[in-house]
Amino acid sequence: MTTQTTAAKTPDTPTAAAPRGLVGLPESTGRALATAGGVLSVISTFLAWTWTAAFPGDLTVYGYPGGLQVLVLVGGGLTALFGLASYSIKGLRWLVPAGADSALKLAALGTFVTAWYTVIAISVQLGGVVNLEPGGYVVAVVTLLALLGALALPFERPAPDPFDPEDTGWEQFRHKARHQGAVIKAAFATGPVKAPTRKLPGFAEILVIVAAMAVGLLVFTYGIGTEYDELFVGFLIIAGFGFAALFKAGLISRVSAITAKHRNVTLIGAFVAAAAFPFTQSDDQYATIGVYILIFATVALGLNIVVGLAGLLDLGYVAFLGVGAYAAAMVSGSPSSPFDFHLPFWASALIGAAVAMVFGVIIGAPTLRLRGDYLAIVTLGFGEIFRIAVLNMDGTSGPDITNGSNGISSIPNLNILGFDFGQEHTIGGFTIARFANYFLLMLLITLVVVVVFRRSSDSRIGRAWVAIREDETAALAMGINGFRVKLIAFALGATLAGLAGTVQAHVTYTVTPEQYQFAHVVPPNSAFLLAAVVLGGMGTISGPLVGAALLYLIPAKLQFLGDYQLFAFGLALVLLMRYRPEGLIPNRRRQLEFHEEAQAPTVLSKAGA
Repeated sequence: MTTQTTAAKTPDTPTAAAPRGLVGLPESTGRALATAGGVLSVISTFLAWTWTAAFPGDLTVYGYPGGLQVLVLVGGGLTALFGLASYSIKGLRWLVPAGADSALKLAALGTFVTAWYTVIAISVQLGGVVNLEPGGYVVAVVTLLALLGALALPFERPAPDPFDPEDTGWEQFRHKARHQGAVIKAAFATGPVKAPTRKLPGFAEILVIVAAMAVGLLVFTYGIGTEYDELFVGFLIIAGFGFAALFKAGLISRVSAITAKHRNVTLIGAFVAAAAFPFTQSDDQYATIGVYILIFATVALGLNIVVGLAGLLDLGYVAFLGVGAYAAAMVSGSPSSPFDFHLPFWASALIGAAVAMVFGVIIGAPTLRLRGDYLAIVTLGFGEIFRIAVLNMDGTSGPDITNGSNGISSIPNLNILGFDFGQEHTIGGFTIARFANYFLLMLLITLVVVVVFRRSSDSRIGRAWVAIREDETAALAMGINGFRVKLIAFALGATLAGLAGTVQAHVTYTVTPEQYQFAHVVPPNSAFLLAAVVLGGMGTISGPLVGAALLYLIPAKLQFLGDYQLFAFGLALVLLMRYRPEGLIPNRRRQLEFHEEAQAPTVLSKAGA
C-alpha cells in the first residue's frame, strides 16, 4: 500500500495587468498609426478641402495650404514629430525628455479637433458635406486614425478604489465616473523630465533661446493677425493643444532651464523679438493692439509686485495708471489742460511716476496695517474715489482741473529729439506708422519695468516681500519691518503704473474717468489687471505679460460671439482656474502648493521661482 501525498496548493500571486491604452489596439499598431496619421495630415493640407472660395481662407487650392489648413499642417507636423520621437530616434530624444506618448496624444487630439472643426464649419456654412472636396474627407479620416492610434498607446492605469456594495446606484455611478476620470488623466500623464545625456555647449543653448524667441514672435504675430473668426478659433485650439503637448514632452521645462541659466541673453532676446513685431506688419492695424497690450502688460507687471511678491490684494490699482495719465496730460500742452505749458516727455514721465508714487504712499500709509479682505476693500474704495474725484473736478461740482466727464483731450503726439511719434517713418526700408512708434517706446518702458521687477525681487527687499507673502506673523517675528516693506511695494507698484500711464495719455489722445473703472468690458481695469496676474502666474515676470496679452487679445477676437462673448470668456477663465490654478507660467513654489505630487525643484530662487 502506497501513500500518495500532494503538496498544498498555494494561492496564485496576483500579477499586475499589462499596461494598455484607451483603445484596444496593439501598441506597435497604434504607434505606427499615429505617426502615419500625422504625416498624412500634413499631406492632406496640400489638397483642396472645398470647391468654393465662399468659405474664408480659400481652401480650394491644390499644393498651397491656406487658412485653417496651415493650422492642421502645424498640428500634423507635431504629431508626426512626436510619433517619430517615440521610436527613440537619435536626435529627436532631446525634444521629449519626459516621454513622447502623452505629447503624441495631445498633438493628435489637437489636430483632430482643428480638422473636424474646419470640416463641420464648411458643411454648416455652405450647406452640407456635399461642399467638401476629397481633401476634406481625407483630412477627417486620417486625423481620426491618428487620434485612435495615439489613444492606443499603453499607460499605467490607476487601481480602482473599493466601494461599498450597499451604496445606491447613483453613488456607484459617481464612483465609477471618478475612476474613469482618473484613468483618462493617467492616459495623458507624463513622467519626470530627464536630464540630457550630453550637455549642450554654450552657443547651442543660446541658439535654442533664439529659436524659442523666434517661435514666440511667429505665434504672436500669427495670432494677432488672424483675419476672420474661424481662423482665430482654430488658432486657439491648435495653440492650446500644441503648448500642452510641448509641456507634456518636457520640452518647455528643458527650454526654461536653459533660459534661467542665461537670463540676460533671454531678456535681450525677448526684447529684440518684441521690437521686431512692428516690422512684420504691413500697416498700423495690429500695432494698435500691440501697443495697448504692452500698456496693459506693463501695468499688470507693476501690480505683480504688490500682489505676486508682497501678497497684498489691491483692487483699485488702475487708479495709479489714471494718476500718471492725468498728470502727464496736464503738462503736455493740451488745450484742455488747466496748466498752460508743455514739458518734454522725460519731464512729464517723471512727474507722472512721482505723482503716482506720492498717491501710493498717501493711500498706503494709513491702510497697509490692514490685511486680506479689509485691505482689498480699502483699495477698491480708493479706485472709486479717484474716478469720482476726477469726474467732479469740472468747475461745477468742484475745482476746474480735470474737465470732468469730458476729460483732457487733444493731447499732442510726443516729439523726442525731433522724432515725431505721430508721423510715419522709414527705418531700414520698413515704414512704421504712429502706433508702431508708440509700440517701440512702450517696449522700452516695459523693459525698464522688467528690469526693476527682476532686480527688486532678487534683492533683500524682495526676499522680505516673499517672507511677508508667505507668513507675515513669522516675518515680523524674524525682525522684518512689515509696514515699511509693504509700503515700499505699494509705492513702487504705483510708480510703475504711473509711468505706463504717461505713455497711455499720448496714445489715446484723451484721458477720461471712464477709462479707470474697477470692472469694464475693455481693459485695462482693476479686475482685468488682477486677472492677468493670476492667470499668467503670480510672482513671475513672463506670467503677467502672457496673461495680459491673452486677456486683451481674446476678448477683442471673440466679438463675433456677441452677447455670449463675456460668457465664453468667463467660462474659459473658470476652467483654467479649476485645472491650472497656479497660472499659465507659474511660480515653482506656488505650483508645488497646488500640486503636491509634483516633483520638487533642485533649487529655488530668492523669489521662489
